Amino acid sequence: MPKIIRIKGTGIVTRGNDIDTDRIIPARYMKEVTFASMGKYPFFDERFDENGNKKAHPFNDERFNGASVLVVNKNFGCGSSREHAPQALMRWGIKAIVGESFAEIFSGNCTMMGVPTITLPKEEIDELMDFIEENPGHEIIIDISKKEIEYAEDKAPFSMKESSRKSLLEGTWDSTRLLLEAREGIESVAGKLPYLKF
Repeated sequence: MPKIIRIKGTGIVTRGNDIDTDRIIPARYMKEVTFASMGKYPFFDERFDENGNKKAHPFNDERFNGASVLVVNKNFGCGSSREHAPQALMRWGIKAIVGESFAEIFSGNCTMMGVPTITLPKEEIDELMDFIEENPGHEIIIDISKKEIEYAEDKAPFSMKESSRKSLLEGTWDSTRLLLEAREGIESVAGKLPYLKF
């Protein structure tokens, strides 16, 4: 797994508090066997009408094509614990999410995919959102090691869960992969445990 130390990319804004996982990806798109096509579905019902026509939404706005830093408000990712929501955002192209706050399970799922969730105070989120909407295509730099976000001439310290930050910096964020890589050791220990013998 790669170590995630700095992320560079342009920004995209989704405004509103308490945006839940069902809004991020409607439940009917969770039936696919793999996550491979999830990138088509973020905010689907807010982006398209019942006839498939595009509605006004940042994810449909050509000014934000290729954006990889999503900026949100309070309690983003609340609701169900579905992994499909961060999968959909990541596969759309999001590499980091900056917000006022996040639902804990959503944030943990993002970390396990190598997508940092970092927090800033509301005033700074408002300023960053305004800046992105007025300057689409401007680069944003997130430095995980320094816990600092930079855009234009501004730098601001951010907060994030220290265990998540450590796993990103050390390249140990994918727990499933860690378990698979340690399979032989796990099986060896399991074979020595009397209550696991058949």
